[in-house]
Amino acid sequence: MALTDDDGKIRWRQSPYTLLAGILILVAAVAAAMHAIAVAVVLSVGAVAILAYQPARSTRADTVPIPVIEAQPVTETPRDNIGVTSAALSAIDLPLYLIDARENIVFQNAAAAEAFGQSETNSHITTRLRSPAILDCVRETIAKGNVNTVEYSERHPSTRVFLVRVAPVANEGRPTHFILSFRDISESRVVERMRSDFVANASHELRTPLASLQGFIETLQGPAKNDPKAGERFLGIMLEQVQRMNRLVDDLLSLSRLELKAHIAPADRVDLLPLLGHVRDALQPLAASLDVEIALSLPADPVFVAGDRDELIQVFENLVQNACKYGQEGKRVEVTLTPATKGQGAEVSIRDFGPGIADEHIPRLTERFYRVNVEASRSKKGTGLGLAIVKHILTRHRARLIVKSEIGKGSVFTVRF
Repeated sequence: MALTDDDGKIRWRQSPYTLLAGILILVAAVAAAMHAIAVAVVLSVGAVAILAYQPARSTRADTVPIPVIEAQPVTETPRDNIGVTSAALSAIDLPLYLIDARENIVFQNAAAAEAFGQSETNSHITTRLRSPAILDCVRETIAKGNVNTVEYSERHPSTRVFLVRVAPVANEGRPTHFILSFRDISESRVVERMRSDFVANASHELRTPLASLQGFIETLQGPAKNDPKAGERFLGIMLEQVQRMNRLVDDLLSLSRLELKAHIAPADRVDLLPLLGHVRDALQPLAASLDVEIALSLPADPVFVAGDRDELIQVFENLVQNACKYGQEGKRVEVTLTPATKGQGAEVSIRDFGPGIADEHIPRLTERFYRVNVEASRSKKGTGLGLAIVKHILTRHRARLIVKSEIGKGSVFTVRF
């Protein structure tokens, strides 16, 4: 049995047994030619036996070629990265939603739950956000895989502005999950509005006292230069105008500080009983000068609300002061505290018995620089910002200002927590 190459040639050196059998056959042929028949037969039988019982073929690499097997690609099941993504989103302080291609909420982080409320897993995004602009961006991103941004305003419980970004989660092939992020730009919008309002309103309010100061200074430098009586009178008026500008600047600064933190609810607890007592004591000299009595009606037990004590003092001082000034004819201001009941929070009502306010003015009372009677307001040293400050403080405290008035019967300003 001989082994052959690929071209069919015999390779005798591949097996020593085959070679030995071949030699024996050759010798047997020679013996037969020399008439040594017995020797030839013996050698032939031995050659046959060697061929029949030779060991198995060598397994050396150069004896039998090893077939080459091509490596097949290993199919790996894609790893579920949702858990890793959720853990990463939890560490981010921006409100974030992870949604799937069906617009279902897969995950929301703690910031989103705090900003928009807790959502159930696998609930549709419309159960939490109903803005058509946001939903259009989400659907476009899911359909095309591109990144979209849109501005979104939240009106309740306070006005907030978000820059909303919808982006697919990086993945090979068609994305299956998308991140909806909210960046709060309320403060920047407030700053922009404050700048424009300040230029428009403050310049208007400051123009009158500045014009008065300029006129008096020019008069003192000219015709009244050597008139001591005129100089003394003019200096008194100039001092009043400077004080008016100081009050205006103080109110503008206070309003700007309140607007910057309007969306941050206070966490302290304040007892309204001693607070209202402090307000009455602080305004007692003003009330006495106007011949007005401030009457308190308070319950026996403490009434606690969530709030900032200094800001609440500013609210009630402003409301009681307005009642004393503009309800002076009634000679009396009543401050009533009503404890919280089932289904309704605590209330503080400030009532005056003055001339009252016409219905068309009531919706605009909390606008900046709005005055029912401009001359009366300026004569009573008002800046036109008091009720705007009250509104912003109460918005931050998640409270409401309710105004009821009737011509000839006075007004009632109620703060409802």
